[in-house]
Amino acid sequence: MTNYPVTMDIHPDVEAFFDEPTNTISYIVTDPSSDACAVVDSVMDLDYAAGRITHDSADKIISRIKERGLKLEWIIETHVHADHLSAAPYIQQELGGKIGIGEGIMIVQDTFGKVFNEGTDFQRDGSQFDALFKDGDTYMIGNMQAFAIFTPGHTPACMVHVIGDAAFAGDTLFMPDGGSARADFPGGDAGVLYDSIMKVLSLPDDMRLFMCHDYGPGGRDIAWETTVGEEKANNIHVGGGKSKEDFVKFRTDRDAQLAMPKLVIPSLQVNMRAGEVPTDKDGRPMLKIPVNAL
Repeated sequence: MTNYPVTMDIHPDVEAFFDEPTNTISYIVTDPSSDACAVVDSVMDLDYAAGRITHDSADKIISRIKERGLKLEWIIETHVHADHLSAAPYIQQELGGKIGIGEGIMIVQDTFGKVFNEGTDFQRDGSQFDALFKDGDTYMIGNMQAFAIFTPGHTPACMVHVIGDAAFAGDTLFMPDGGSARADFPGGDAGVLYDSIMKVLSLPDDMRLFMCHDYGPGGRDIAWETTVGEEKANNIHVGGGKSKEDFVKFRTDRDAQLAMPKLVIPSLQVNMRAGEVPTDKDGRPMLKIPVNAL
């Protein structure tokens, strides 16, 4: 990992917020030497059956940032989520900060712009976001330098964000007993995902790893924090030196059995727009359902 500016001597405060309906964990990450913070992978609440959007999950994060007297500088999306809607623009409206995602968002926008038959008004250049990260790009949260590692395989826009001795894995990895993310979405690739995971596991063993999702395998309590060393030794899909060939076969066979996420259709439409809900020709918030397209 010599190409990445790892700084294990910086220990940011990490506060987690678990969203039970989507099994998503969002984070406030705070610079220990200032009042600056970032939010990672926020959630906007959706009652899909009723077509109703609310912001209870985001309001908890906003209230906590205000209560602690923090200054929000970044709203980070680890990738274009397919299982929950981002609350990034709502949080930005309340607290400021820049919204950032990997530059692979342009591939996602092009792919799903076609799936959802978006017109020419839908920009496919990532301009809905304030920052597009390339592999190794750095950014500051107060006095604390963070950087992004390009980790495609689950989606073309996946990045792991490393902030001091804490890394935010997105969907690239789950807890050791959860394994890894699926690789069968458009633009996904199991072999590429394996290579990305190996990049993450080459970080220092005592690097803290924070998950974006957890489902409590075997009925255990929900958990979201582990270490690189623990994943390297015990991850059920890649740990203990499992080969790329074995991983690709397992991941391909496993993915063929998985149903689409319940919120994949609204999530993709909203998240490829940086959390904005699309509108119809009259300016009303409106979602599409493409038939037999996914």
